[in-house]
Amino acid sequence: MQRLQPLGRSVPPRAAPDGSRLPAVAVLTAVALLAVLLTLVTWGNLDREEELMERFLQEEGLTVIRSFEAGVRAAMLSTASESSALETLVREIARADRVAYVRVADEFERLLAESGPDAGRIEPRPAREVLAAGAAATRIVTGPGGGRVLEVARELRPIEAPRGDDRPREAMARRWQQWCSMGSMMRPMMGTGGRSAGDAPGEACRQTIAVGLYTEEFDAARRQDVRNSLLLGGTLLLAGGAGFYLLLLSQRNRVARSTLESLRLYTRDVIESLPDALVTLDPEGRVVSVNARARELLDLGERETTGENLHELVGAEDCAIEPLLQAGQEFRDHPMECLRPGCDPLPVKVSAAHLTDGDGARVGTVLLIRDVRELRAVEEQLERSRRLASLGRMAAGIAHEIRNPLGTLRGFAQYFGGKNADDATASEYAALMVSEIDRLNRIIAALLQFARPREPEFQEVSLTSLAVKIEKLVADEAAAAGLSYRSQVPEGDVRLRADPDLLTQALLNLLHNAFAATEKGGEVVLGVRLEPDSVGVFVDDTGRGLTAEEKERMFDPFYTTRKTGTGLGLAVVHQVVEQHGGRIEVESILGRGTRVTLALPRSPEATP
Repeated sequence: MQRLQPLGRSVPPRAAPDGSRLPAVAVLTAVALLAVLLTLVTWGNLDREEELMERFLQEEGLTVIRSFEAGVRAAMLSTASESSALETLVREIARADRVAYVRVADEFERLLAESGPDAGRIEPRPAREVLAAGAAATRIVTGPGGGRVLEVARELRPIEAPRGDDRPREAMARRWQQWCSMGSMMRPMMGTGGRSAGDAPGEACRQTIAVGLYTEEFDAARRQDVRNSLLLGGTLLLAGGAGFYLLLLSQRNRVARSTLESLRLYTRDVIESLPDALVTLDPEGRVVSVNARARELLDLGERETTGENLHELVGAEDCAIEPLLQAGQEFRDHPMECLRPGCDPLPVKVSAAHLTDGDGARVGTVLLIRDVRELRAVEEQLERSRRLASLGRMAAGIAHEIRNPLGTLRGFAQYFGGKNADDATASEYAALMVSEIDRLNRIIAALLQFARPREPEFQEVSLTSLAVKIEKLVADEAAAAGLSYRSQVPEGDVRLRADPDLLTQALLNLLHNAFAATEKGGEVVLGVRLEPDSVGVFVDDTGRGLTAEEKERMFDPFYTTRKTGTGLGLAVVHQVVEQHGGRIEVESILGRGTRVTLALPRSPEATP
């Protein structure tokens, strides 16, 4: 800001006998200008504070409404009645200190639930205005005690699930209409009151929610600003120059605070956008802060983590990095596993660096936690492919050497069985030998197929038609096992490039395993899930599930838990998926079932 220049020069006494009054006039003029400037600045600040207050309280009100809608969504999926659920949610939300009231009404102005210190003491806004506004409608009203209340109202839309919610929107909409309509019709019979605008709520039930928030903190701040401005104006009247200097200083402080706030917001945005989890610790090793990725990765939710020890945060019984932190060591990509409740161990790599102040003294530690599940899965996939390739080469050699002698043995068994036709025991043993040799031949044929797979012949495959074909092939087997079988394919003709015979073989192998693992009365599903650049074909069963060892070895050749299995079916499935350039995802919970998904690219390149 430019330095102020003198308003004029002293006039010689002969030219201006009243020149002694010029400094006073100059001071008064400066004070008047500064007073006008102070008034304008104060007025502008008050307007900005009013705007920021409305914006802040509107966002807070929308947050409360979204939380309420989340509670309604949860209540719809439970057995709770609409009336009791609404009243409970409204009562709980209204306990917040800043909330003046929470009011839920239907489109006919009937009050469904209301709670809060000022509940029933402020005239509600007509529901038709709220519904017509579409977005959130806000207004400022005066409460019974003379204080101001900012009301945020909009239509209650609990079926708008947050991003990542897998629940079908149409099913949620139907559940909401049934739940909402039942509550609107039952409310008058329960005697909760409210204004009635018709006999029936109509086919599409609509409700509004209004949240009133006290503005007393902001009003107090505004009054304080006004008092400060008056005090500053009085100071300007007493000491114009000092007051003007204080104004400049105040403006500079505002700029500095705004700059610091912008820097704080920028730093927070950078930390929150990191792809890795970030945890900061104080010098004693207690948690100071975590970013959004850390809450997601460690399944922390909204839990307050400040002051916790590191082993409580990561859930590890033996946190191997704590001794390193206590010794003040920095490290990079230290492997460990986080134990989250109800989940498999989470493999991560942790890096640590010191936080220092301006004097170089250590004031804490920052940890970067990187999720290595995908990297580990790729490593396991490569190791499995290498192992399967080695086993395939070995199996091919063994099968070739065994097949020829088996043919000779089969011929001798038939010869001796025919030569001793009169001996029933010899004939029986000869027939048994032939059947066992045939079984060995089938195993060897499967080995050769695994060891020397044919190249896939890619063409456009309709998954809808393929699902119908497979259903015909396995329907009798499922019925004989007492199982329920169904296909779950999206509407329309889902297509991808694949070898239909190899894909059919892989799916049949998965289905046979699912039938064998599912007890009578269970269900097996063949489904299709669409992804942006791939198609997921999955087999879901309600069987016994897999142990950690079974899940680890399920694609190894000759590994089987069935007495009559060869252990080659899933190895062939793995091979077919590799030939299509895809991947296999396995989800299993002991006692609840297993889902095996073949994630296939829409346009694969053959992998020999």
